[in-house]
Amino acid sequence: NTTNLLHLLRMGQKRKKTNIIDSTEIKNASKNFVRGEGPDLKSIQDKKLKRELIVREKHNAQAIRSAAFNQLLLPEERGCLEADEGERTLKFKQTEIVKHVDVGSARKHFSLALPHHGPYHCAYSRNGSKLLIGGAKGHVATFDWQTGKLGCEFHVKETIKDIAWLHNRDYIAVAQKKYAYIYDGSGTELHRLKNHINPVHLEYLPYHWLLVSTGATGYIKYHDVSIGKLIVELKTRLGQPHSMSHNPSNAIVNLGHSNGTVTMWSPSMKEPLVKMLCHHGPVTALAVDNSGRHMVTCGLDKQMKVWDARTYKESLSYYSHRPGSNLAISQTGLVAVSFGGQVQVWKDAFKTKQKAPYMTHLVEGAVIEGLDFANFEDVLGLGHSKGFTSLLIPGAGEANYDALELNPFESKRQKQENEVKMLLNKIQPELITLDQGSIHRMKVEDLEKPLDSLDHKELVLKFKMKGKNSAKRRFHRREIHIHDEKRVKVRAALEKVKNEKEGIVEEPRTILDRFKYKEA
Repeated sequence: NTTNLLHLLRMGQKRKKTNIIDSTEIKNASKNFVRGEGPDLKSIQDKKLKRELIVREKHNAQAIRSAAFNQLLLPEERGCLEADEGERTLKFKQTEIVKHVDVGSARKHFSLALPHHGPYHCAYSRNGSKLLIGGAKGHVATFDWQTGKLGCEFHVKETIKDIAWLHNRDYIAVAQKKYAYIYDGSGTELHRLKNHINPVHLEYLPYHWLLVSTGATGYIKYHDVSIGKLIVELKTRLGQPHSMSHNPSNAIVNLGHSNGTVTMWSPSMKEPLVKMLCHHGPVTALAVDNSGRHMVTCGLDKQMKVWDARTYKESLSYYSHRPGSNLAISQTGLVAVSFGGQVQVWKDAFKTKQKAPYMTHLVEGAVIEGLDFANFEDVLGLGHSKGFTSLLIPGAGEANYDALELNPFESKRQKQENEVKMLLNKIQPELITLDQGSIHRMKVEDLEKPLDSLDHKELVLKFKMKGKNSAKRRFHRREIHIHDEKRVKVRAALEKVKNEKEGIVEEPRTILDRFKYKEA
C-alpha cells in the first residue's frame, strides 16, 4: 500500500496542469468587461494611497478575468431566425413558427379574447415569470403566463390609464381615473396614493424603490414605496406628457412632450437635466435599452429615431406609414414598435440602418395599446382592444440569467430573501445622476492636496449630559410646571378667603392709581 501511495504521489508531481480554456481566449473576452482606464499610479506621491489603488486595481483585474471566464462557460446561446436564399424573415408568420418549434415553446404563443374591457395594457415581471394585464374599463388580472395559473382577478369599476409591477410579484400599482392605487397579490387594495392626482403613466425604479407617476397636472412625482412617503414632486411646465420611460442603467426618467421635446429628470433637481428636441410634433412613445446607451423615440411626424443617450445626438432614423404609438426594447436589443393594429420588430437597429424589419405581425380589427418583452424568454406581449396576444420572437430574450440578480425559477423562500437583500441594498434618490459611474469614482486631485489647503467646515462638538433629556426627566419637568400652576391658583384662593375673614375689601384698581398720594 505504501509503494502504491508513493507511486501515485510521484505521478501527481509529474502531471502538468492543463488549462481547459486558452489564455488568449480569456484575454479577448475580457476586453468586453473593461470599463475605462485605471489611475496613473506613477504620478501619486502618497504611499498609502498608492498602495490602496494598487490593491484595488488587482481586484478589478481579477473580477474582469473571472467575468470573462464565466462568459466562455455559459451553457446557452441566443437563437434567431435565419431565412434561406430568396426569403425574408419578416414574411414568417406565427403559425409557421409554432409548427417548427418544440412543444414547450409552442405553448408560449397564445391569445386571450377579452373584447369587453379593452384596450389592455400589459407588463411582465422583472424575472419574466408573471404577467399583469389591465383593461381601460377596469379589469385587472395577474397570472403565470406559462402554466396558466391565475394569481388574482378583480374589477376596479374605474378607468385604468396604466399599470406597473412593484418590487416583487405580490404588489402592483394601478393608475386609475383620479388616484393611483397599490394592490397586493390577492387583489386587496392596500394604499390609495392621494398625492398622485389624475395619473396617466407609471414607472417603477427597482433599485431605488421609487414609484414614479405623471399625469394631467403636468407634475412628475416620486413615491418611496418602502416607507410610503412622497419624496418630491416636480413641475414640468410643459403640460401633460404623452409618453414616459426610464433609463435602466442610471434611473433617469425620460418624458416625451407635445412640443416634440424629451426631458430627463432626477428627483434631486427641480429643472430637467437634459432637454432635447426630437420630433416636429408630439413624442408619442419612447424607450431606452438596458445598457442606457441608446434611446428610441416615435412622433406624430411618422418617424422613429435612434439617439445616442451619451452624446444626445441622432444616430439613425426610420420613416413609417403611420405614427408609432408604443415602443419596447428587449434584453438583446430588438426594438418593437406598433402602428395601430400592426407591430414591427427590428433587429440590429442601433448598429446600422436596416432596410426591412426583422418580424411583423397584424392583429386584425384591433388597436395595440401595450407592448412588453418577457425577460429571459423569446416572447413579446401585445395588449390590444380585443384582449392579449403572446408572440414568439426568436432571439429576444437573454439566454443565460444570473440567479443572484433575477431568477425566473425562484421559490417562495428565495423571493423573501431577495426582498430583504433589495431593501438592504436600496439606493437613495439623491444618488440618481446622469453619470452612473460618478458614485464610486474617487477624486485623486483632492487626495493629493495637503489637508490645510482643503476647505473644511468647523466642527462644533456638543457635550451632552447623559440622561438629562430622557423621557422620564421630560415627564417630571412637565408635571412640575403643571403643579406650579395649580399651586398659584390655590394660594390666590386661600388669600382671598383670608381677606374676607379679616374684613379687608380690595378696591378695584385703575391705571391712574399709581399717581395717588400714599399716606405714611
